Amino acid sequence: MAKTLRISRRGLTALVAVSIAVGGLAATARGQSIENQATIWNRIASTAIMAPAPGGAGQPPHVAVLSLAMVQGAVYDAVNAIDGGFEPYLVAPAAHPSDSKDAAVAAAAFHVLVGLFPAQQGALVTQYEASLAALSDGAAKAGGIVVGQAAAAAMLAARANDGRFGPFTVVEGSDPGEWRLAPPQGPAGTVGRDPAAWVGNVRPFVVPDIERLRTDGPNAVMTAAYAEDFNEVKELGSLTSTRRTADQTAAAIFWQDNGGAIWNRIFRDLAASEGLDVVESARLYAIVNLAAADGSIGCWNDKYYWSFWRPITAIREAADDGNPATEPDPAWIPLFDPAVAVSGAALVTPGFPDHPSGHTCISGAIVHALKAFFGTDKVAFTATSNKCAPAPCPARSFDRLSHALKEIIDARVWSGIHFRTADVQGAVLGKKVALHLEKHYFRPRR
Repeated sequence: MAKTLRISRRGLTALVAVSIAVGGLAATARGQSIENQATIWNRIASTAIMAPAPGGAGQPPHVAVLSLAMVQGAVYDAVNAIDGGFEPYLVAPAAHPSDSKDAAVAAAAFHVLVGLFPAQQGALVTQYEASLAALSDGAAKAGGIVVGQAAAAAMLAARANDGRFGPFTVVEGSDPGEWRLAPPQGPAGTVGRDPAAWVGNVRPFVVPDIERLRTDGPNAVMTAAYAEDFNEVKELGSLTSTRRTADQTAAAIFWQDNGGAIWNRIFRDLAASEGLDVVESARLYAIVNLAAADGSIGCWNDKYYWSFWRPITAIREAADDGNPATEPDPAWIPLFDPAVAVSGAALVTPGFPDHPSGHTCISGAIVHALKAFFGTDKVAFTATSNKCAPAPCPARSFDRLSHALKEIIDARVWSGIHFRTADVQGAVLGKKVALHLEKHYFRPRR
């Protein structure tokens, strides 16, 4: 069905018809204040989910996207129940067209967040009351609250017992290619271990079968393709690399920030620059965060399916890998080493398998979902990161969504924590999620 797309107001403003299922903007673009309630509560949710304690739950990226999906899915269902323009994600609570969409947003987000993080209830109540206080009392406000509460209850019920926080046994190997904790965490240490290996066992949000996201897998250790990946990351990802440029180093550090935090800042900026109203913003936040959630679930399922070693292990132990095109360096360390602060961004190699890359799985899903929403890859934006010290890092700007994804793929190699194949296949996994979502969800009502 044809949709209407509003080109960014930073460039030419025009309305064009595009045939996309998950869809561009509504046929009548309803400009609204930059900080509509959907944007306000996306910001509140991002803080509650990802900010470190005591201000937030401090969830790692592969967990945070699941929580964001729950919040934004409920917000979408609440607003859409009143607006009625698209199919619901989970439910369409009984609503009247005059019910307050702003009240529905606040109620849906608040009740999901309190359900997820009861310890934050005090701070969330203050923010919720402030949102409601800005709305006129009456039947519209009361009706919107009821709709939002119903959408939140449906989401919390749907995601109960979905596999989150369930037991998961992590198995480490010892043979070439088999993953084990990289220095300094392993082999016997526990510091740096995956805090949420269970993510791969969570029931997906949009994809019916997690097996359909299975990647082709890492290159066999004895192959020329593996040696090519090996030698690239060994040279470009080393802490002391002389080939990595200053800008590549900056990009590697920049994208080490929580991907969910970076991308949701971008979403809010795009909602403002494209003039999205509360209905359009709610749909955008739901689409991209639900895609990200399944990107994460599919990725973590795939990681522990292949259980492939990280570059630091591979490079240090290359003498035993049987590949004549790889040379060992027992002292090799990646750009991010715990003992060396690079622009304040000292990190260790993540404590979970290499393949595929979590960042590119999630970012691949997001980028392709954004392309479907706007009907084009040509979306200009500026991203910010809080990984540098003092924060934030210098901003990075892109003319196309695909350019950002390409840089993320490269950046994981430049940082020395992933083989390129893991990055590329992760982006492909994310694209599969976005394509399924586009075909089956958020379709306009006839």
